[in-house]
Amino acid sequence: MNGLTVRWSLEGAAPGVEDELAAYVESTSHARFTGMPGLRYKTWRTRSGEWFEGCYVFADDAARAEFQETFTESAAESPGSRIIGTSPVLIEPCDIVAVAEGAEGFEPMARG
Repeated sequence: MNGLTVRWSLEGAAPGVEDELAAYVESTSHARFTGMPGLRYKTWRTRSGEWFEGCYVFADDAARAEFQETFTESAAESPGSRIIGTSPVLIEPCDIVAVAEGAEGFEPMARG
């Protein structure tokens, strides 16, 4: 499977940036990626004061390559970059070895 990780540093970011990012994901970004052609799933992860990232799994290499190229061209102007105040420190393709669904099942959600 074809993964992509996009990570921003939160070191030196304004206080409350994690809440602003979570609100953006909940109000806008989640809907943008829900049902996106070529995308199997996306998760948004954060470690307060350290980093914020998007983890993507695409249906095939072509879908990943197309998204990565388009995103990389506009990364500095992306909503995450505008909210945080800096461009991503990492845009890295990767191979997803496996995905397992636990007994509790998968639940798409914007906040838990």
